[in-house]
Amino acid sequence: MSGNAYDVIIIGSGPGGYVTAIRSAQLGFKTAVVEREHMGGICSNWGCIPTKALLRSADVYHNMQHAKDFGLSAETIGFDAQAVVKRSRGVAGQMNGGVGYLMKKNKVDIIWGEATLTKPGEIKVEAPKRKAYEPQAPVPKTVKGHGTYSAKHIIVATGARPRVLPGLEPDKDSIWTYFEAMVPAEMPKSLVVMGSGAIGIEFASFYNTMGVDVTVVEMMSTIMPVEDPEISAHAKKQMEKQGIKFVLDAKVSKVVKGAGQITATIETKDGKKQDITADKLISAVGVVGNVENLGLETLGIKTERGCIVTDDFSRTNVPGIYAIGDVAGPPMLAHKAEHEGVICIEKIAGEDVHPMKRDQIPGCTYCNPQVASVGLTEQRAKDAGYEVRVGRFPFMGNGKAIALGEPEGLVKTVFDKKTGQLLGAHMVGAEVTELIQGFVISMGLETTEEELMHTVFPHPTISETMKESVLDAYGRALNI
Repeated sequence: MSGNAYDVIIIGSGPGGYVTAIRSAQLGFKTAVVEREHMGGICSNWGCIPTKALLRSADVYHNMQHAKDFGLSAETIGFDAQAVVKRSRGVAGQMNGGVGYLMKKNKVDIIWGEATLTKPGEIKVEAPKRKAYEPQAPVPKTVKGHGTYSAKHIIVATGARPRVLPGLEPDKDSIWTYFEAMVPAEMPKSLVVMGSGAIGIEFASFYNTMGVDVTVVEMMSTIMPVEDPEISAHAKKQMEKQGIKFVLDAKVSKVVKGAGQITATIETKDGKKQDITADKLISAVGVVGNVENLGLETLGIKTERGCIVTDDFSRTNVPGIYAIGDVAGPPMLAHKAEHEGVICIEKIAGEDVHPMKRDQIPGCTYCNPQVASVGLTEQRAKDAGYEVRVGRFPFMGNGKAIALGEPEGLVKTVFDKKTGQLLGAHMVGAEVTELIQGFVISMGLETTEEELMHTVFPHPTISETMKESVLDAYGRALNI
């Protein structure tokens, strides 16, 4: 095999791409990954990880402000916006370097540039065609450059970017995407957030905690529309107590830019309009797959709604070409991309693998309070024809939550009344993003209510709310 010939080439080094590359190397394939901008992709550099660093700073700041509640004293409380951003960017840099280290450790070649599919089994790598958000990350010391490369299997893992609405195009000044929202030179005094999905709500939560006047505009009748409405309503109530304002069943129809401010025209579904003036506006109306300039049309690879069409094992309609992660469609989550990539490469290797169970992919939103869920909501379970049992348990009945000063939370479980199958679990409150995996594992093992009821949960932990919710579904809750 020549120096430019591989068994597997992966286009993109985000969570899906780099994890697939590692598994590919473990399976004995000669593997390369093509990257045009940042090792680790958006997640490590501009998404999942650095946003959590910002939110951690906000959490600490929030706790400092409420030190008196814990019998503590904290005076002259404040923050340095640039230092908060610097810490976040430092965390991103550490992740970036870590991915490069993993490539070297697993003997995965890095090809630096932008790839185009020229024919099945071949790509051409050139200098990036689009301008990076910031100066291109330092090129790793040992990389391959521009040229033509071949591989029997080519996996597209190019990720996604913020969706742009006509007339509301981000300008990096007054109208931000998550890129600009992550690196403010200073904190704005007021902010409009357009969209209440995970990205919008996380930034609304961060900026509100840092003292910014935040208004969230959402087209649907509930915030975080993919979540169970009961959980969304609980989260909304807590966020409103914190000072976030919500305008639902509405859209931003126009933005007028002024001297250091914007005026957003908010139009409700019944046609009523109001103007809101703020320093900045964050556009968080979803993402679209990076399908451009890949040569998909040349090879006749099917796309739909801005994403590559694949089967259960990430195969496109062209043999030898695969797609994983955000570019292959929703749910657009890093952990979905990682597992999708592992299934894809193990299928290529001839291993006995099963398609991913998409109804068992958890979703997490790291706002305050946190929200996490897996499986069907109560209404979707009923719509699917199930007769359900529903359990609920509030954090107020949990000793650990009260001791932590986090009594506002709720765990909701949905069971099939006939079989005891766990159909869905929905949580809002402190650290629920760390708890949801317990329900994910239970669903994967096809656990029924009986096993969950007889599982011994450690005390005192917030996780006890999970068991109590199950007990409540069957009229057996003990602590409420």
